[in-house]
Amino acid sequence: MTVTVQVDTTRPVATLINVFTVSPDRQEELIELLARATEETMKHQPGFVCANFHASLDGERVVNYAQWESEEHYRAMLDNPEARVHMDQAAKIASDVQPRLFSVVSVHPE
Repeated sequence: MTVTVQVDTTRPVATLINVFTVSPDRQEELIELLARATEETMKHQPGFVCANFHASLDGERVVNYAQWESEEHYRAMLDNPEARVHMDQAAKIASDVQPRLFSVVSVHPE
């Protein structure tokens, strides 16, 4: 099954872009943790839309691009103890974590 995520400026979602700084020897470990956390916990939270993980070619960054139906859904996830466990584990692997919420304002498909 192929799933395509389409970024859409007309859909009012909260877009999380979270940049993790990590040592190259732990990049894969972090991505595996984030993917497992998403499958086991995050995607079962109310308001979850999607999550994607991107590994920098130099091995020093992991970017999580995720969408939630609203900022309130995202904030509720942050307060969920089960979700917190995963986020705390990720923070122990990464040397820096910079989550920010965004709105999509411009899309340029092929």
